[in-house]
Amino acid sequence: MVSNSAELSLEARNERQAGIRARFCELKDFLEAGLIGGETLVERLLIGLLADGHLLIEGAPGLAKTRAVKLLAEGLSVPLARIQCTPDLMPADLTGTAVWRQDRGVFEFVAGPIFHSLILVDEINRAPPKVQSALLEAMAERQVTAAGVTRPLPDPFMVVATQNPIEHEGTFPLPEAQLDRFMIHAEVKLPDAATERKILDLVEHEATEGTPTAAHHLGAAEIAAARAAATGVYLSPAVKDYIVRLVTALRSEEVAPRIRRKVEHPPSPRGTIALAKGAKARAFLAGRDHVTPQDVAELAVDTLAHRTILTWRALADGDTTRSVILELLDEITPV
Repeated sequence: MVSNSAELSLEARNERQAGIRARFCELKDFLEAGLIGGETLVERLLIGLLADGHLLIEGAPGLAKTRAVKLLAEGLSVPLARIQCTPDLMPADLTGTAVWRQDRGVFEFVAGPIFHSLILVDEINRAPPKVQSALLEAMAERQVTAAGVTRPLPDPFMVVATQNPIEHEGTFPLPEAQLDRFMIHAEVKLPDAATERKILDLVEHEATEGTPTAAHHLGAAEIAAARAAATGVYLSPAVKDYIVRLVTALRSEEVAPRIRRKVEHPPSPRGTIALAKGAKARAFLAGRDHVTPQDVAELAVDTLAHRTILTWRALADGDTTRSVILELLDEITPV
């Protein structure tokens, strides 16, 4: 009897996880239909959602970075807030402030946009350091301190920030501590001619037929269940060793000395943890109950590059953090 009950319980759990995964696949199809050529960005957004991480999206203006987050919000039944960063932005514009209510003779806290579940921070590098500091507390601690009181943020809570790499006037480069809080740093490139033609057709279709809506909206409970299922994806000792060897090779002269000499500051263990969590989420999206080395390799650049600082000599030679991580993937192979 106990064995039969356990089997029934396992079967029910598997069916429930399959249903949750199907919901996420529906969401993925909806996002890809509205983001022509954005399959990688869609995957990164869903991985961030599943792994309870934040995303930084970098790309030139007009590459649908904001559209991607709005479409994600359309597929979720959690509130979205958009914050447009400018150099005169104040921390209270994010966190909220205490307002004097003359009729009651008291100060009342009015919550800012940071108290939403999905936060779109447009052009985050235009925000001054004080605002970046307030955002850092929210991202790291999932709480906000305003008017002397610390208040918890909702669950789920996810920050998706965009950054324009072209303009540098009136910007404040993100410090390493803030960059490290982003689980994934995704780059969006300009599309090729065939993709751009499809984009033009999509925009024309939406102008005449209207913007499509998601058939199903994932709620907070479904997101929490999907996160639990993704956490339970099996990460074998061999794949764990592969992740650790990748990250620590950037610190060790013995493993990959040529690459190590290009690195001034390597990633911390937070990079290792982020890579493992992201790989589990990617495996879950693919319908697998285990992580493969390919999952790790696919996410290594977007997870480790923004956590790596190169030497001035490497930069002078034309190296970038992303190219160095790609070299690392060629050097360190799975066992």
